[in-house]
Amino acid sequence: MELVKEKKITYNHFLEILRLNEDPNVHGLALDLPESLYSSKLLNAVKPEKDVDGLSSVNLGRLVHGDDCLVPPTVCAVMELLEDIGGKKVLLVGVRGAEGAALQSMLQRQGATVLSCHWKSPQLQSELGHADTVVFGSAKPDDVPASWIKPGATVIYGAHGLLSGKSVLCPAALGPLLGGNMVKNTERWIHSQRHRKWDFHSLKLQPLSPVPSDIEISRAQCPKAVDVLAKEIGLLTDEIEIYGQTKAKVRLSLLERLKDQPDGKYVLVAGITPTPLGEGKSTVTVGLVQALTAHLNINSFACLRQPSQGPTFGVKGGAAGGGYAQVIPMEEFNLHLTGDIHAITAANNLLAAAIDARILHENTQSDKSLYNRLVPVVNGVRGFSPIQLARLRRLGINKTDPGTLTEEEISKFARLDIDPSTITWQRVVDTNDRFLRKITVGQAATEKGFARQAQFDIAVASEIMAILALTTSLQDMKERLGRVVVANDKKGEPVTAEDLGVTGALAVLMKDAIKPTLMQTLEGTPVFVHAGPFANIAHGSSSVLADKIALKLVGEKGFVVTEAGFGADIGMEKFFNIKCRASGLVPSVVVLVATVRALKMHGGGPNVTAGAPLKKEYTEENLQLVADGCCNLQKQIQITQLFGVPVVVALNVFKTDSPAEIDLVCKIAKESGAFDAVPCNHWSAGGRGAIKLAQAVEKAVNQKNNFKYLYNLELPIVEKIRTIAQKVYGAQDIELSPAAQSQVDRYTQQGFGNLPICMAKTHLSLSHQPERKGVPTGFILPISDVRASIGAGFIYPLVGTMSTMPGLPTRSCFYDIDLDPVTEEVKGLF
Repeated sequence: MELVKEKKITYNHFLEILRLNEDPNVHGLALDLPESLYSSKLLNAVKPEKDVDGLSSVNLGRLVHGDDCLVPPTVCAVMELLEDIGGKKVLLVGVRGAEGAALQSMLQRQGATVLSCHWKSPQLQSELGHADTVVFGSAKPDDVPASWIKPGATVIYGAHGLLSGKSVLCPAALGPLLGGNMVKNTERWIHSQRHRKWDFHSLKLQPLSPVPSDIEISRAQCPKAVDVLAKEIGLLTDEIEIYGQTKAKVRLSLLERLKDQPDGKYVLVAGITPTPLGEGKSTVTVGLVQALTAHLNINSFACLRQPSQGPTFGVKGGAAGGGYAQVIPMEEFNLHLTGDIHAITAANNLLAAAIDARILHENTQSDKSLYNRLVPVVNGVRGFSPIQLARLRRLGINKTDPGTLTEEEISKFARLDIDPSTITWQRVVDTNDRFLRKITVGQAATEKGFARQAQFDIAVASEIMAILALTTSLQDMKERLGRVVVANDKKGEPVTAEDLGVTGALAVLMKDAIKPTLMQTLEGTPVFVHAGPFANIAHGSSSVLADKIALKLVGEKGFVVTEAGFGADIGMEKFFNIKCRASGLVPSVVVLVATVRALKMHGGGPNVTAGAPLKKEYTEENLQLVADGCCNLQKQIQITQLFGVPVVVALNVFKTDSPAEIDLVCKIAKESGAFDAVPCNHWSAGGRGAIKLAQAVEKAVNQKNNFKYLYNLELPIVEKIRTIAQKVYGAQDIELSPAAQSQVDRYTQQGFGNLPICMAKTHLSLSHQPERKGVPTGFILPISDVRASIGAGFIYPLVGTMSTMPGLPTRSCFYDIDLDPVTEEVKGLF
């Protein structure tokens, strides 16, 4: 409890009260002031939940309405002194302000008749003569004799010069009562730290037919203020950082507060091998949580990846779900959000700049000059920074005085000897720009001829994005950033961000990005949007931290629904073998998304091309095509069963799907080992269209779960690759190029052989050939190269070539995107 005790109130005192309001370590605030200094403005400056005086307007309002609140200590004291006052007449004299209002309310609640007057009132003598109880709030003037008081009346007098033989309240007696309020407030705070059932209110949907565009649907809904949503789901005011009206960062301190709270159920949404159009995993994810929370009254959270702005302006458009199952506001979801990708870009490019700068300075300076600049004299003192001391320890140099290093130790410390030909760390930008796929850096005269070929990747391909998605704490993120390998030295040893001395700076740039962003669905259910790693060269899932926080917030009977990129053979396999290893979390059930359209393609239907009209085979009933294509669905169910997790098939229904086609898919799915198979209409009906799916998921989580990883990390790198290729993809074997084998040998020699595998392969086929649909067999999977993301913690083999910088098409989405200069509304996102 903080006690603000002053004789004169200034603006600085108001600022101090506001500071104490926001201090999470202060749970109660009491003001000790002369009566003349109390004002409504001052009393209301104290947060109601910290107002142990009980005098703020909010607390008084709760008292008058009979709600649970803190009663002012003086009022408590008066009520304790008075015994049965029901039906008695109580006179308040000189009792003013907030305390007077509170006392009057409490007395009336006990059945007393309460009158109030001041010392100069003409009726004072008459009222004193009839009152059974008199409460004096200030010193009695000499011209008011005690004989006016009714004989036998109870008198409570709160000033000095006490009336003989009467009950008296001394100001010193209020301490214990104030302490009682403090105890009550602390008990409330302790209770608030525990998980409690959500006090949730959904937003109503009125779906239209035909279904309007995504942005029209998004604009038609009025989202909740994010602080209201946060309160509904049990977040405390000091656990959120609000960005505008509809977004907020959630602080990691929540994990400590709810560490003893059991986790909810963990649901992964994966899919069959998709068409280039995608089959709606994000839409199913959103529709499922809308059904669970808005319609079945079950706590649930969706955890989604943040989309890159590159595809938003390129070919894909938005990625917030679609129809009546989407995250709102969609333009904020798809554009800058809370700046996480910009933070990743800044951190990534700082590291890239540090690499080239270090090479330049080492190439142009002697050991002594380099050392003197790395460890300069500042204000007459020369010392190593903490990160430099850590480097000395790694080198086996146990010295802390810069002046004691030998020439050999100076050279060893100051020179990284980076081999430019081995640099793997590239600069990034969050724009599709094909002309940055190969560039030359260092062409200015100031770089003294140290030019080299390099490239830009799109920002979400940065290893820092993968680190953000897999990290479990700030400390873990800092350690992962330090382990990032950017190149080899000329002896073939890895050079890390820690060696470059940039780890702390990277962590500073990422300190806000590590916090998940809270948003909401069209029906007001909560969503975490956090991290968006590539699904080919990285694992393609939202963050571990978002999942962990959401699992605590939903409670033991709640559900957290997250998504894996691409088909189950890629996204789900990586989710289990990489993300679950990093998080220690065990999935409860897999929801496998399928569409009649994709199944027809796998059954031999014509090519599906983005932007081109669908052929008639996809818009007319064709049961044979569907039946033939279900082989891919059956294979993906079998892949899920490799991990021992129950699977529910969600058939994402399109208006061109016939009832017979829908029934056929559901029948085959259940016969193939799915716990259930459910047609879903959430795109056109919102959560109501996914109620049956939600009910199926709720039942499936009670099934026996024998979750297991696909391979042991101790296996050699090549054997882990072979296990994935044969057991998941159905390959006959693998074939490594000489370059790939060389890299495997190098990573093994460097001590990285025990990392999990993240296959970079086309998502359009189970094989390495996108045109091979259905379930290809008998193929040899070619591994053209093997690379490593040591900070993120995985090895990624490349199956063929893999672009990390998309290009813009002839007709880019940016042609349709515009801003209304009057309303400031974004147009053209879809």
